Amino acid sequence: MKVIIIEDEKPSARYLQRMLLAVNIEVQTLLHSVEEAMFWFENNTHPDLIFLDIQLSDGLSFEIFEAIDIKSAVIFTTAYDEYALQAFKLNSIDYLLKPIDEEELVMAVKKYKERIPKKQAVNIDFDDIKRLLINPIDREYKKRFSVKVGQHIKLINVDEIECFYSENKGTYLYTIDRRSYLLDSTLDQLEMELEPQTFFRVNRKFFVNINAIKEILSYSNSRLMITLNTYHLGEIIVARERVKDFKIWLES
Repeated sequence: MKVIIIEDEKPSARYLQRMLLAVNIEVQTLLHSVEEAMFWFENNTHPDLIFLDIQLSDGLSFEIFEAIDIKSAVIFTTAYDEYALQAFKLNSIDYLLKPIDEEELVMAVKKYKERIPKKQAVNIDFDDIKRLLINPIDREYKKRFSVKVGQHIKLINVDEIECFYSENKGTYLYTIDRRSYLLDSTLDQLEMELEPQTFFRVNRKFFVNINAIKEILSYSNSRLMITLNTYHLGEIIVARERVKDFKIWLES
């Protein structure tokens, strides 16, 4: 059985590789971006099974399947929760919600192996995935966050937050009164908790609040630089691959 992993975070890819090896599945290849994956598929025999993250460093993984006719079975490994995935769960083998649980991984592999004798084609509708990512189903988003301040717990409403950012393996929120607070969440987890019309992930390290944007300037390599009302801890750059979606978000 030929297996590959497509995951932009290399430590996560290697961790999944070790988990699979523990259940006697050897991963032949680790890929980390849309561009890298497309090149690989164009020059190699396609695998039997793909462990696939949806959001990669240079775009969404369904772009690979739009460009290349891939018949491999797919198990999603994603930060998107079960509600957003219900619509296309039946079209793939399974999905694994990060952080990946060992028992769920074993069950997903078992589902794949049970399908092999049946030789059923796995038809993934990536247009449906795209629609779900752009127009997520109705859901309740977080209205406030709790943070620890000494021995106390402080509640911060989302309209007091200018941005979320990651630094030194920690995730922080930054408020309109120029204070940073450490969170237990990761930015990937926040992606499903923040109201998408208010917060946008401009790069791997920042979510910004549209109501906190003071100025937007052209920057090198077709990127944009954002100035917020009070945030002053460093530059906020819209990644080149996010610029188009960012401009759409500003006008939505």
